[in-house]
Amino acid sequence: MSPHSQNIDPAWPPGTVRLDDLNAGSEVILEPKPSKDPNDPLVSIPDLHAPIMRAVLIHIKTKNWPRWRKHLNFGLVSYYVVMVMALVNVATVTWGPLNIELGFSFALLNDSYAAGCGALAVGGIFLIPFALKFGRRPIYVLSTAIQCGISIWSARMQNVADLMLVNILSCIVGALSEVMVQMTVADIYFVHERGLMNTIYYWFMTVGTSLAPLAGGFITLSQGWRWVWWWMAILFGAGLLAFIFLYEETMFAFEPIDGVPVADRTAPAPPGDKDAEALVHGDVAIAKRDEVPYEPVEVDYSIPKKTYLQKLALWSDSPVSFGQVAKHSYRPFLIMFSIPAVLFMAIEYGIMTACTTVPVTTLSSVMTLPPYNFGSAQIGLMGIPPFIGTCLATVICGPLSDSIALYLAKRNGGIYEPEMRLWLCLVFVPLVPAGLFMFGIGLNNGSHWILPAFGLGVSAFGVVPASSAALTYLTDAYTDIIADSVVALTFIRNVISTLFVFVLQPWVDRVGLNWFYITFGLITMVVMFGNVFFIYFGKTFRIKFAHRYRHFGAEISVL
Repeated sequence: MSPHSQNIDPAWPPGTVRLDDLNAGSEVILEPKPSKDPNDPLVSIPDLHAPIMRAVLIHIKTKNWPRWRKHLNFGLVSYYVVMVMALVNVATVTWGPLNIELGFSFALLNDSYAAGCGALAVGGIFLIPFALKFGRRPIYVLSTAIQCGISIWSARMQNVADLMLVNILSCIVGALSEVMVQMTVADIYFVHERGLMNTIYYWFMTVGTSLAPLAGGFITLSQGWRWVWWWMAILFGAGLLAFIFLYEETMFAFEPIDGVPVADRTAPAPPGDKDAEALVHGDVAIAKRDEVPYEPVEVDYSIPKKTYLQKLALWSDSPVSFGQVAKHSYRPFLIMFSIPAVLFMAIEYGIMTACTTVPVTTLSSVMTLPPYNFGSAQIGLMGIPPFIGTCLATVICGPLSDSIALYLAKRNGGIYEPEMRLWLCLVFVPLVPAGLFMFGIGLNNGSHWILPAFGLGVSAFGVVPASSAALTYLTDAYTDIIADSVVALTFIRNVISTLFVFVLQPWVDRVGLNWFYITFGLITMVVMFGNVFFIYFGKTFRIKFAHRYRHFGAEISVL
């Protein structure tokens, strides 16, 4: 039998797919399926040389949104991510002047940062339902306006209440940047386009996290720490104007296309119908090209196109009731504690995040003291090594991850398992604790600043493949519930970061900086080696908990 007619066996667990059926010479199978409505932001002409993707084969003759409109929207969202990440992370370079001018102790400043991390954990849980109900545009516009106001408040800070409130409120609102971007990408890009766009998103997030403290350090040195926040207010104000006049709503509900069969993932499959069973079971059935009925999709211009003012309406109203949408506030927790892989990958992602946030707070509280006596600009420059490490890892590990997965799939008879992604993570396990050891021990012994700087770069280089593997594994293995899984992952990630930042100072006071980072590095190594367990038993878990996955996937599909 031709490989093009070999569908996924319904007995396979979620995430197992046959890669032999991907043919670079075939037309694109578009997912999600586009509509005829000229206001649909999704429809565009596919790349006919791209690999076959999931769902029904659709041939698009006309496009609704030109690509420049999609890229403009995504560009604005990327700017939002940079600014939010900058607002969250730039504060650390102002700690020295804050300590001198307002008398805030470094322990208090450390606690304010930890409070912000805690706010990041819960912000998305409360705010994402509003984005699902009223659209993306009002959330982006209002959150940008709020962040602008918080920046002004930060510039006028006078007391501890101001310090705590600006950190907590900015991070509650800033939590949107960790989930909203994925929703926007899903709104305007097909599945085969999202990998690149998410990579670009990660790049911009890195820019905000690593380079904002560098710029903030020089601003603090030349204009004073308050001007860090005045510049943030100016940049958020510019972003607010851009969102008001340029960002279009991307939330769109449409009817199925006439003449195109739509697979129902929730309905029971007829006995013996393996193709239908494969779709219902959440597996990917690669349809035989000659057997897929489809009609060319023409945009129906009898449907009125929205005017410029209609496109810029402050909010939309989803036909789904707010009560149904609000379920997304607690469903991530049900998923997290029902499917072991979601919980483990969230823990690993959280530890990887802590490997970034904990050294940042240590820098600002240790390197401002003898023997380093670093100023704000020098603290900011310490963000360059992790930025370089992240960039190198992104360039190297992205293509390498795909190549290894494809190689292992071919060795497995063409069958791809999500656990194949985790092998690359193991190669980089030693780098993360090694980087933490160099950083912590170097600072404790008063070594030349090059040693802790190099340690930061090495650790960042190892963090990227582990973080990427965790996200990719969840995406591949549990595609239908990935949105709620990411919310759960974000919650756990920020809870772990909060805990480590909160206990950092008392832990260091008790055992010393040396032993704190040795212990922290060993904890990181143990968690990362947990991938070995999932490499060998992950498929067993996917089989055992497949019914739970399909249950949650069926619930989400009707929202």
